[in-house]
Amino acid sequence: MIDSWIFWTLLAATMQSVRFATQKHLTADISPFAATMVRYLFGLPFALIWLLWWLHGNDLPAFNTTFIVCCLLAGVFQVVATFLMMNIFTLRAFAVGSTLIRSEIVITALIGFAFFAEAISPLGWLAIVVCAAGVMLIGATKSSGGSGSWWTLLVNRATFYGLIAAFCFSLTSLLIRKGSLSFGLSEPVFTAALTLFVMVCWQTVICVGWLLLREPAQMRRVFVRWRPATFVGLTSVIGSVGWFTAFTLEFASYVKTLGQIEFLFTLLISLYLFKEVPRRLEMVGMVLILLGVITLLLS
Repeated sequence: MIDSWIFWTLLAATMQSVRFATQKHLTADISPFAATMVRYLFGLPFALIWLLWWLHGNDLPAFNTTFIVCCLLAGVFQVVATFLMMNIFTLRAFAVGSTLIRSEIVITALIGFAFFAEAISPLGWLAIVVCAAGVMLIGATKSSGGSGSWWTLLVNRATFYGLIAAFCFSLTSLLIRKGSLSFGLSEPVFTAALTLFVMVCWQTVICVGWLLLREPAQMRRVFVRWRPATFVGLTSVIGSVGWFTAFTLEFASYVKTLGQIEFLFTLLISLYLFKEVPRRLEMVGMVLILLGVITLLLS
């Protein structure tokens, strides 16, 4: 029998690939921030249902300062990362934009090692270098001709968005784990469900408030597309359930490493659904990232 964290991670990676594909479609009709809001507003009812299911037979624990701070910070970081991801979809091909986010395993490992006591082996550090090389190669590829330079990497907006999004996703993962473990309870699925619901509530308030303030016309357009929006909300919560539970059970760096299997799902979606074929240099970068992921998993 496989470890439970592996099951939850594979579930999360699968659902995240499906959600990203649906959100990419939505960005053709609504703004990037509206597509970001959809994930939380339409996912909130499903997060509540999941929590109520696990509340049966469990007492609601008292919130502590660590949990509250981690939820607040993680909620903001995830909203920023998702918004940047939606912008990436409007700038680059689906597979390339998603691949840029793969650098989060590098950042998660570094931050986790430095501040969250997540140890990385020598083979793991080798994997980090390989992954970083792949990300830099993709970023150095020009949008037009397929050739690139290191200066292109520095000024490429999609690369910048991708790296910042990866940084925010990494902090989100580590904070989720810290917040969920702060209760000290023996039921990881329940504490993960509670963390998820509190975060989604906070994120819904942020996104709805910002959209009504800055892009009020987008709210109507969102509800016109309520069917795909509901699907995004559902797949988002299922994926988050997987991530949150896996983070509670295992180090975030390990979870993110195994979660790179999502890369294969994303590439298949890109090739067969969106008919997008990345350029050769971008493919080389993707292969390097995949090799780094495999190496880190073996370590």
